[in-house]
Formats: sequence, structure tokens, C-alpha cells
Amino acid sequence: MKITFIGGGNMAVALIGGLRKQGYSAAGIQVVEPVEQARARLSEEFGVRCAPSLDAAALHCEVLVLAVKPQQMKEALAPAAGKLKDQLVVSIAAGLRLADIARWLGGHRQIVRTMPNMPALIGAGITGLYADPSVDLEGRSTAEKILAAVGRIVWISDEAMMDPVTAISGSGPAYVFYFIEALEAAALKLGFEPPAARLLAIDTFLGAAKLANSSAESISRLRERVTSKGGTTEAALKSFDADGIRDAIERGVEAANVRGRELGDILGQG
Repeated sequence: MKITFIGGGNMAVALIGGLRKQGYSAAGIQVVEPVEQARARLSEEFGVRCAPSLDAAALHCEVLVLAVKPQQMKEALAPAAGKLKDQLVVSIAAGLRLADIARWLGGHRQIVRTMPNMPALIGAGITGLYADPSVDLEGRSTAEKILAAVGRIVWISDEAMMDPVTAISGSGPAYVFYFIEALEAAALKLGFEPPAARLLAIDTFLGAAKLANSSAESISRLRERVTSKGGTTEAALKSFDADGIRDAIERGVEAANVRGRELGDILGQG
């Protein structure tokens, strides 16, 4: 199977690196990347063929991975419009809907829309996937293998739910960083030196997340186990509740969801 990436940015690098670690041959991967420095990096690091534009050789593939910025997608796909046959197209561009990608490709419908997130850069991502109904089981399996190279995956049955995927897991790492920042700032305020404050904040988050992932108990039950009546944790949680932090998080995620729909409308124009 030959895979061509349109775009050689960070997420493409992560996917190519993940595929190579899984034993996928460099000879089966091509990258279309207009920036010469990026092409040189990809060729040197992975040994893959790179081209500055979507030439005939790049189109000679079974899978086309769309890894350019959403704002650049229409222009990037123009050379491929009407030229695809039975290739599977996998989009990792946030916000772009299948109907718009299909239109820019001249009606091609063999498309899987995906939303990986930033931890994919270290192989710890979570990706939501939605396939056009015309994509068969083999195509879905191929998309799974590509995205599973950078983390775990979850299939979405309704494309309308891809905006919520973006709001939860696509934007989610920023929410986590935001909380870690706040915890680190609190540690500094309490008198810790910066290295200790950073270590305490990050490792607390890492450990709690690993415990949640490995435990059969609900998240709420795990929280209750840390919270002794009349203790320090209860005091903090009561303060959080009084400030409406849980509701604020839900409102923030909904704001991201609404903005995702808006961007989809904007990006799909033309």
C-alpha cells in the first residue's frame, strides 16, 4: 500500500514516524510539501520521497492523507480534482466537512474525516474518525491503522459529532495545560521553587490520569476516594464548586463546539 501525504507539518511527521516505528516501509510513503527545508527534513529523517507539488507519482497511491491547514486545503486539492479513482482519502484537517472536501476533489467520496490531537506528536493521541458511507470495511481498517500509529482511536457514527470531538479532545489538551498552569501557579504562590512546582503539578496530573485509565472505577468514585470528609481535598472541591468551575468548563467546551460549527461553515465556502 502506498500512502501520499499532502502536507509535511508536525502531524504528518508524527503519523509518518508512527508508521515507520510499526515497520511500514519508507518506500511506500510520499510527501507533497512546498517548503524545501521541510522536504529535506522528511527525506533525511524518514527516507521518504518528497515532492514540491502534487505530481503524477504522488497521485499514484492507494491512500491520500490530507495534512495541510484547513485554510489551504481547497488550493492544495485543486491539482487532484477529478483525477482520483478508488483512492482512500484521509483528512486530518480540523473543521472541514466531507461534503466540502468531496466537492473540491471533483465529487470523490471515499473519504474518512479524522480529528487527532496534539499528544499524537508523542504517540499518545486520541483520534475521532468518521467515514463517508461509501467507505468499505477495508477502507475503515486502513484509516484505523494510519491513525492508530499515533495513539488510540474512536469511531463516530454521525459527522455532526465531529465538532464535539474537536471541542473535547481536539481542544482538550489546552484545557489540561490550563489547569496544570493554574496548579503550578498555586504551588509557586505557596512557596515552592519553579522546578518543584512544575514537577508537582505535571506529575500529579500524569499519575491521576494513569490511575483513571487503569481503574475499573468511575471517575467520580476515584475523586471520592481522595476526598476525606472534613479534609483538605474537600475544602478545595467546595471552593471549586462555589466558584462554579464545573459549569464554567461545560460552558467553555460548548463555546468550542459552537465555534467549530462556525469554522466549518467558513472553511467550506467556495
